[in-house]
Amino acid sequence: MDLRAAIAPLIKGDALDDAETLRKFSRDTSIFERKPALVVSPKDADDVSALVRFATEAKKRGENISLTARSAGTDMSGGPLTDSVVVSFTKYMNKMGEIGSDYAIAEPGVYYRDFEKQTLAKNGSILPPYPASREMCALGGMIADNAGGELTLRYGKMDRYVQELDMVLSDGSRATFSPLGATDLAKKKAEQSIEGEIYRRMDELIRSNQDIIGAARPNVTKNSAGYALWDICDPKKGTFDLTKLIVGSQGTLGLITKARFSLLKTKPHHAMLVIFLSDLVKLPEIVRRVRAFDPESFESYDDHTFKLAARYAYDFLKHMGLWQSITLAFAFLPEVWMAITGGIPKLVLLAEFAEDTDEEAQDKAHKARAALLDLSVSTKIAIGTMEKKYWKIRRESFALLRKHVHGLHAAPFIDDIVVHPDDYPKFLPELNALLAQYDIMHTIAGHIGDANFHIIPLVDLGNPAHRKAIMELTPKVYELVAKYKGSITGEHNDGIIRTPYLHMMYGPKILELFAETKRIFDPQNIFNPGKKVSLPGEGGTIADIEKYMARPVVSH
Repeated sequence: MDLRAAIAPLIKGDALDDAETLRKFSRDTSIFERKPALVVSPKDADDVSALVRFATEAKKRGENISLTARSAGTDMSGGPLTDSVVVSFTKYMNKMGEIGSDYAIAEPGVYYRDFEKQTLAKNGSILPPYPASREMCALGGMIADNAGGELTLRYGKMDRYVQELDMVLSDGSRATFSPLGATDLAKKKAEQSIEGEIYRRMDELIRSNQDIIGAARPNVTKNSAGYALWDICDPKKGTFDLTKLIVGSQGTLGLITKARFSLLKTKPHHAMLVIFLSDLVKLPEIVRRVRAFDPESFESYDDHTFKLAARYAYDFLKHMGLWQSITLAFAFLPEVWMAITGGIPKLVLLAEFAEDTDEEAQDKAHKARAALLDLSVSTKIAIGTMEKKYWKIRRESFALLRKHVHGLHAAPFIDDIVVHPDDYPKFLPELNALLAQYDIMHTIAGHIGDANFHIIPLVDLGNPAHRKAIMELTPKVYELVAKYKGSITGEHNDGIIRTPYLHMMYGPKILELFAETKRIFDPQNIFNPGKKVSLPGEGGTIADIEKYMARPVVSH
């Protein structure tokens, strides 16, 4: 079938299959490369409905057509990659709607940076669960992955902020999902439509498997693995809320066309407590004591990152103004000296306190510092330039490493693990021992307050030894995470890279409930197949990881 010729007349937007477009949409920021057959940029929700109706009819005729949503392409899991039709939202479906006193409405193609600029200008509020890619990512991807980042410790992930979702369902009809009370749920279940069928069957699935689903809830601070079946029913509020399921579903249940988000005002004044840690045994107690003072964020980076910051401090400063560069250069001198003398800590912890005044923020930082005195750890209070220095190391060290190590490629394949803080002293040495078995450069940074670690090795994807290491190391790290009853992904979601390993977190019954959820929403499997759920002949297997791993390296 000539997909472009078949689809272009059905929509007002673009349908492109030229070589350059297909090359561009073959990559996200993962290790994968997967060439689509067509890239469609819909103009509006009507276009999206027309696309879904076309795909549904084509699938009924036995044609292997699917639709994979894509926003900015910053996903690290291969989530928006397909060899069928990409539905790209950033070109046209990028409009802001109403901005209220504590909410905003927007289409999925709106870049987060533009969204925040407008909400700040309107009422001084933001959408807090922005990821590290805040300058590049778009709202659709944040919803799809259930995004989180440096502010998640205090303010929570994306599912907390999505109030309402407009979505095109598998028959091309449109529905709006929001929390429902018992009366409204009964009305929805009585509807003779695919939306009514979804509510009937999902309500039955949840009620019939309530105990199993409750027991399967990951007991960690963050999780984006699988479908969040355990969050749909809220007994305290008396609500049935399918937005809790759709957020984090990676476009596998339908195509989102609009969302309403709650906003909040963060505290304007900051102070940071920096902790230099050489004894990991003390880490759980440090985390407990510091968290008692409610830091806005609690981040960390390891000794690899520390050495990197000292070695390439000049490059941290190049793009800043002259005075900022001079003052920040002096701020880096302690790191350079520690690197020279060998007094490098295993971890550097950054606890940032945000309050209404400078005095309140600094008071909290000093009290948290005092609470650690008997633990004999090295600490300092950082404000102003010093605070900026530590944030710069945390946020930009990986980009700096990639810049200076030529011929290697960012390989996020074990990049988003979550464990329990009490397990730090055992887990981290075991993790480092695993990584040491392979000659792969890496840094470890993360949200230490949430026990969420980001490990991003740098590899040469054209090197067979490195490709072999990826396939061997991935299950070993996830087995270690499973041993400590953690999550294989706290923020970045499953995609191509983690879908085949979901069985390490969940038993066969829960995996079947995931598959049944997918069938309820998408009986013909037209929405982003092979992600979140592994079905026979439809992807989501370890073989897909090897099949789509990029070769040769393509810069992006």
